[in-house]
Amino acid sequence: MDTIAGFFSFITTPVSWVIVQFHAVYGKIFGPDTGWAWGLSIVSLVILIRICLIPLFVKQIKATRAMQTLQPEMKKIQERYKNDKQRQSEEMMKLYKESGTNPLSSCLPILAQSPFFFALYHVLNGIATGKTIGVIDDQLLASARKAHIFGAPLASKFTDSADKVAQLSAQITDVRVVTAIMIVLMSGSQFYTQRQLMTKNVDTTVKTPFMQQQKMLMYVFPVMFAVFGINFPVGVLVYWLTTNVWTMGQQMYVIRNNPTPGSKAQAAYLERLQKHVTHHGKARNRREKTIIKTIVGKGRDRNEFERRFINGLTKAGLVAQPDGAVVKGDSTTVVETEDGTTVTTGGAPKRQQPKRQSKSQRQSGGAAGSARTAADESEPKTSLTKSDQPQDAKTTPKPAGGGSKPGNGTRSKAQSGQRKGPQRPKSPSKK
Repeated sequence: MDTIAGFFSFITTPVSWVIVQFHAVYGKIFGPDTGWAWGLSIVSLVILIRICLIPLFVKQIKATRAMQTLQPEMKKIQERYKNDKQRQSEEMMKLYKESGTNPLSSCLPILAQSPFFFALYHVLNGIATGKTIGVIDDQLLASARKAHIFGAPLASKFTDSADKVAQLSAQITDVRVVTAIMIVLMSGSQFYTQRQLMTKNVDTTVKTPFMQQQKMLMYVFPVMFAVFGINFPVGVLVYWLTTNVWTMGQQMYVIRNNPTPGSKAQAAYLERLQKHVTHHGKARNRREKTIIKTIVGKGRDRNEFERRFINGLTKAGLVAQPDGAVVKGDSTTVVETEDGTTVTTGGAPKRQQPKRQSKSQRQSGGAAGSARTAADESEPKTSLTKSDQPQDAKTTPKPAGGGSKPGNGTRSKAQSGQRKGPQRPKSPSKK
């Protein structure tokens, strides 16, 4: 560890200078020799570093999303070239190059803060051994050696002997209790942060070896922190505990407000967004409009949660526009189902088929129809009907010398709308 810390000694002076500046501020409040002054100086150093690393954190999120998008393609390559590892690696590199992604991008924040971590370790190790380092002179060195955090010296370790701890004016029991609690908190925060990422912000529709690796790291990293933590000074434990808490809070914010598509976090976010948009009748800010615009632009490629969001707006009488705005829609709406098909709801009522009548209803209806027909006989007819003569006229004997059948002449005159051309003669009724 000393070799690695010495390799990053070029940044030791800037780190020690920042700690001294914060100590000058907190020393006036809590006293220059107190653990609060030196402990808060280390916490402030962490916050300053993490603020500077926010752009890298944003890049890490984009790289992680891009890697999750490529998981189906990566799985296909692994299955296709499972017997040829060299060809599999070549195809993977080709896929990374074409998509513009880099697997190491997700590790940028950790790699970027590593120099500060080792520089801080080098500073605290110098305090423990009584050596001036960076801008920390003899006076500041003596003040730092007097500083205790809950009874544990700033430069003490879990593995220190009782004699070494006694030189720092402390007891071995206090040191080990404080360091053990801090190691547990450090490992627990790391585990919770990784578990939160895996359970809430991962696309559950994609099952790939990458997810299995992430699950394995969820258990490996806390164990690594616990193993290496017993060799870290209390000040370094304060550093790592602070940075883990910062990472946990930062990730909670990202998961809540910018979740991964297809994850449980996206389902919860879209549910909240739907309630807000339905209540106000519109998208409240540019960020909400951007999200709605992205969902509308996907079309049939929307996932289950995005379809549910669009359908929820539709049922509330709202329509999401391509530019991200939300307006009130008409009564005719289109609802998208889970399989991508659309169903039209609302609008004009559908034409109803007449109900089937019973035999008694049809008979009563027939009698009423006969009565209406008798009442309408005086009106002129415009369609093909039977003869208008009474029944006894049809039984008049046929005149001598031939001629047409009884009633035919009258029938042809009464039917003004009859078709032209020869007509099929009607069969005479039998008595």
